[in-house]
Amino acid sequence: MNMYVTCLDLEGVLVPEIWIAFAEASGIPELRRTTRDEPDYDKLMKYRLAILKEHGLGLKEIQETISKIDPLPGAKEFLDELRSFTQVLILSDTFYQFAGPLMKKLGYPTLFCNSLEVGENGEITGYQMRCEKSKLTTVKALQSAGFTTIAAGDSHNDLAMIQASKAGFLFKSTDAIKAEHPELPAFEEYDEFLAAIKKAMD
Repeated sequence: MNMYVTCLDLEGVLVPEIWIAFAEASGIPELRRTTRDEPDYDKLMKYRLAILKEHGLGLKEIQETISKIDPLPGAKEFLDELRSFTQVLILSDTFYQFAGPLMKKLGYPTLFCNSLEVGENGEITGYQMRCEKSKLTTVKALQSAGFTTIAAGDSHNDLAMIQASKAGFLFKSTDAIKAEHPELPAFEEYDEFLAAIKKAMD
């Protein structure tokens, strides 16, 4: 093993977007908004929690949807292969209460994410971010611990960790983000992505 840590976003990269899946299951199109649409995460979460409250939906309903979600085709095989030659850390703005069932399907990779505050009745009342700018802060902390980071993601909130790493990639991103950042190699398929990570480590 080398001194590399590959940091990956979760939603959109390894698993479908949880909120989009829930928007479809609940029939509430307003919940389709993600960090791809709204760079301000705090604003996005407040918006989501207000909609859930208005519809009387809580953690249980979201977890029911999540239990039916499978990782993106090829994601687990990609992750297994990647972990055979580098340390891998999944850095996500999702919540442990959401991600649990998906981690099982991915073979329990290490996940750093955030935590929801849930009332006794199951209402999601708020959330606890792990730290400010969690993805960038974590990448910098890994670097200060002597690791070289490689990072990849698909959204606005991944750009800082991608730009701060020795090598950074966009994976299954939007046309708009790709156009804004032509300097970042962008991939759609896991095998090309895996080859690029290997090459970055040579």
